[in-house]
Amino acid sequence: MDSPSSFQVSTETETFLCEQLLDEKQPISERFRALFSLRNLRGAAPRDALIKATRDASNLLAHEAAFALGQMQDVDAIPALESILNDFSLHPIVRHEAAEALGAIGLESNIPLLKNSLAVDPAQEVRETCELALSRIEELKNSSVSESSPFLSVDPAAPTACSSLRELREVLLSEDKSMYERYGALFALRNLGEEEAVSVIVESLGANSALLRHEVAYVLGQLQNKKASDALSQVLRDVHEHPMVRHEAAEALGSIADDQRIALLEEFAKDPEPIVSQSCEVALSMLEFERTGKSFEFLFMQKPQVEQTSY
Repeated sequence: MDSPSSFQVSTETETFLCEQLLDEKQPISERFRALFSLRNLRGAAPRDALIKATRDASNLLAHEAAFALGQMQDVDAIPALESILNDFSLHPIVRHEAAEALGAIGLESNIPLLKNSLAVDPAQEVRETCELALSRIEELKNSSVSESSPFLSVDPAAPTACSSLRELREVLLSEDKSMYERYGALFALRNLGEEEAVSVIVESLGANSALLRHEVAYVLGQLQNKKASDALSQVLRDVHEHPMVRHEAAEALGSIADDQRIALLEEFAKDPEPIVSQSCEVALSMLEFERTGKSFEFLFMQKPQVEQTSY
């Protein structure tokens, strides 16, 4: 499936990016640079490299590769995503992203795969992701649902429409609502973007579900609002928190960092949990590129040119 955000590169560049992604001798930050570049490409080579990366020794890289396949919405990745979802030897964070990717691709043929994992997967965060993905596919049957996001992401749930901030808060913080409803409220609040909405999103970091907490941290990173820095710092410091939540907190802090948060990321780049330490390493590398005015993605990618008529 082509995307308006896709880029074109030479065969040599494509080969370089694939090799860079899969080279375990490269620093994790350099491999992420290649991954972020490849997810903007289309075709067999980028897809196959990302599929191979989902089996990487780094759970952080593997889960990000699965996420990228979902964002690309490439139907040819479905068999590989099914294999990941059914492999209980893989870290739950990787299986979770495979389930989310199947929901992002959105085909009704993915429903049996997701229903099976919803019934048998031992990890709650994976089961909850399957629930989300199934709800998303069901809602996509309604032609009135828009997939567009102001943040250029394929979200796991459509933002709730026509609700006040008070009503959105009530849904997001309610442990009795379905995960899809709470995600919908979260994305609606994100799209509002105002200070009060950010406060509500920060409040939801206290939710019971680790899956929801990790998405909240991800959204706060998208918003890049410094008002969330203290709460995200607390999440990163909490060694009892789920690694997937701490990982998202680290990346969010990298997107809104000041000197104090940079010092915190440097401290936790030595965390014993690789998902957390590598997230801090990647966040610090992204910050360094941003400070020097450079792109974290490789710059030799070009948008396809629209043919123009000469006059």
